[in-house]
Amino acid sequence: MAAEGSRVEGAEEYGELVEGPPADTVARADANLAVLMFTAGTGGDPKPAMLTHGNLVANLEQVQAFAGQVMHAEDVGIAIIPFFHIFGLNVVLGLPLLAGASLVLVERFDADATLSLIAERGVTIVAGTPHMYAAWAAVDGAKGDELRSVRLAVSGASPLPAEVGQAMEDRFGVPLWEGYGLTEAAPIVTSSLMLGRPRPGAIGGPLPGVELRLVDSNGQETLLGDAGEIWVKGPNVFAGYWNDPASTARVLTPDGWLRTGDVAVADEDGYLHIVDRAKDLILVLGFNVYPAEVEETLMRHPAIAEAAAVGVPHPSSGETVKAIVVLEPGARLDASEVIDYCAERLARYKCPTQVTFATSLPHGRTGKLLRRALH
Repeated sequence: MAAEGSRVEGAEEYGELVEGPPADTVARADANLAVLMFTAGTGGDPKPAMLTHGNLVANLEQVQAFAGQVMHAEDVGIAIIPFFHIFGLNVVLGLPLLAGASLVLVERFDADATLSLIAERGVTIVAGTPHMYAAWAAVDGAKGDELRSVRLAVSGASPLPAEVGQAMEDRFGVPLWEGYGLTEAAPIVTSSLMLGRPRPGAIGGPLPGVELRLVDSNGQETLLGDAGEIWVKGPNVFAGYWNDPASTARVLTPDGWLRTGDVAVADEDGYLHIVDRAKDLILVLGFNVYPAEVEETLMRHPAIAEAAAVGVPHPSSGETVKAIVVLEPGARLDASEVIDYCAERLARYKCPTQVTFATSLPHGRTGKLLRRALH
């Protein structure tokens, strides 16, 4: 399909499709393969995940099963996240199609232009990524009423920094509801909407029809307050990786549980908090070090704009923590100052012993930090 006014050999213009006759209905069973969607690749090479028609529809129905997040026919969404990402395909596009709602299509993300477009088109539901919300909150000259029509704004694809959520609410009066999902779950697993109010750093609880467990390294469910790998089960869980039975067996248990590779902890109110990816875990003297905790500490330093923590081999401790730091423009900081700063705020084994400085860090298309590219 080509955009209006464009000509691509073999493609039809959007206007011609809209005005043309309806396409024939083709019968499909739930188990039929609908799409091969590549994973984000944050924990390794991207893999083509087989999502069936049943997987996609199940996740849409799970979203619509909770009154607080239902999309209605009178709603207007905005499509900024690309459709080659599962969040864009089955949330941004799929939900409006299911609900019979309207969707404003955007060719590319520009913070000023899309902010104006939301006000102009009366967008009521926004599904975005943290970097989109951060860009909107930083738009010079925004009056603060550009999102007056928005009744629901959700954030996904990567962790939402607390300061971004606060900035959006302070500037536009719009709370951000954070969720969690992954390609293999088509994609939404949890939402803070399920528990009634946003909470910084929390991804909420599972959607209706989604089973969720936190499991330790021995395959046992963890105790309240202990970190565990998120396991998910439900009709939204994918059919496996295309032509890759070995990788499929590593993430799907014989009884249908999806091992996500993400580590979380549950608080006393039932909110889940992502700790890190299991594959990114650093083992120092046998103790678990979660890179996200180190990165969060580093990011509180006023001179640090961005940070990453990775494990590197160490002759006596097995691994040690290495920090890769991007400084704020004009800021000055040396490695010893970074290490001393962390030593005042973290347990000794969690502190970086090596620090390198960089001009930027690698990220995926949705803003996720790609730690694997730093090893």
